[in-house]
Amino acid sequence: MDPRAHVRRFDHIGITVADLDSVTAFFVGLGLEVEGTGSVEGEFVETVCGIPGAHCEIAVLRPPDGGTRLELATFVTPDHAPGSPMAMANELGLRNVSFEVGDLQAAVDAVAPEGYGLIGGIGEYENSVRMAYVRGPEGIIVSLFEQIG
Repeated sequence: MDPRAHVRRFDHIGITVADLDSVTAFFVGLGLEVEGTGSVEGEFVETVCGIPGAHCEIAVLRPPDGGTRLELATFVTPDHAPGSPMAMANELGLRNVSFEVGDLQAAVDAVAPEGYGLIGGIGEYENSVRMAYVRGPEGIIVSLFEQIG
């Protein structure tokens, strides 16, 4: 292994949310599974986050294939700071989390009754993939794509 290659694998993406239960339910509704939940406080999290008095509740979700996990966290203390719930894809920062689905239209239809609609439309790229951005809970942009080629 190249001694300069520090990364061994992609472990997870973390998203800070206000309502852990509703955001967890949204992603479980798309097909992710809860791997674990817990509470983190004390010296470790204060050191890592650089926030004195930090106390988080977390849920770790995994896709059915066991790939990269999604960590959702909500701060008990201090209170969360507001983000930009209507951020668009061209705004700086983490803008979307992406999942391959078996049937794009069915996935979009499944989240629509809860008020999570398309940001734009369903696009198709060179007869190989169909993709759409859905505005999920708390403004999270969820990219859903289906292989069609």
